[in-house]
Amino acid sequence: MMTMDRREFLKSTGMGLAGLIVLPETINHSEIASEDAYGILYDAKACIGCRECESACKGRRDIPTINEPELDADNWTIIKLYQEDNNQSVYSFIKRNCMHCIDPACVSACPVGAMQKTPEGPVIYDETICIGCRYCMAACPFDIPKYEWEEVFPRVQKCDMCADRIAEGKHPACVEACKIGALKFGRRSDMLAEAHERIESDPVNYVDKVYGENEVGGTSVLIISKVAHDKLGLPVLTSSSLPSLTWPWMKAVPGVAVVVATLMTFLYWITGRKLKVAVQEESINDSNQS
Repeated sequence: MMTMDRREFLKSTGMGLAGLIVLPETINHSEIASEDAYGILYDAKACIGCRECESACKGRRDIPTINEPELDADNWTIIKLYQEDNNQSVYSFIKRNCMHCIDPACVSACPVGAMQKTPEGPVIYDETICIGCRYCMAACPFDIPKYEWEEVFPRVQKCDMCADRIAEGKHPACVEACKIGALKFGRRSDMLAEAHERIESDPVNYVDKVYGENEVGGTSVLIISKVAHDKLGLPVLTSSSLPSLTWPWMKAVPGVAVVVATLMTFLYWITGRKLKVAVQEESINDSNQS
């Protein structure tokens, strides 16, 4: 039977509290994620809606390919179709996934550092230190992070821009799967330059705007299209990064984070103990039957 004496429990809880009481100062990630960081350019005008990017994303994680209409804990990227109500000949596909903000609100809102912006560009998640507060979900202006509500030990899930593949010198799986050039991977500065070049070379068929160039301080995923971005479901946002708003709020309520950490630590211990006992009892019963 798994045991935890009073000293061990207080030690584990105290470590969680200590990490939250002294919340780290917010970092301006625009200084870290410079123009030399990686980015993805998505050309909605070129996209044919084949959904090979969806399949590649799931294949990388060994998840069965089932086309879903919305993002969830398993579906990190989706292709949606926009059509005008009165003229369905006017349409566009739009790929939705994490925008990998240069100065991410989710990173600033996380009290334990489970969300991190890497110098290479991706915003990644460390499930081993997540306390399940879901502040990242509330802070995200794009409504991207999703929660595994049906799991015993739920995690926050979202696109990580295939950070592991980038570290190996590869392209993200979705980009590699796109054979028509609707997705392109490279340095953000290069992707931004190409986005403007495509718009300038065909101004009649592109909206004169690169979505993600300035939104919330800029994003590592850039989008160009022939249809207004707000019609495609992309939120209209200012150029100000959101951590300047989320950090003062986090500092004002450290007690809330402390309470959450205490409860999550206790519940984790109780749940883990019950599961361990159940497994041991099942093992004993199997031994007796044999």
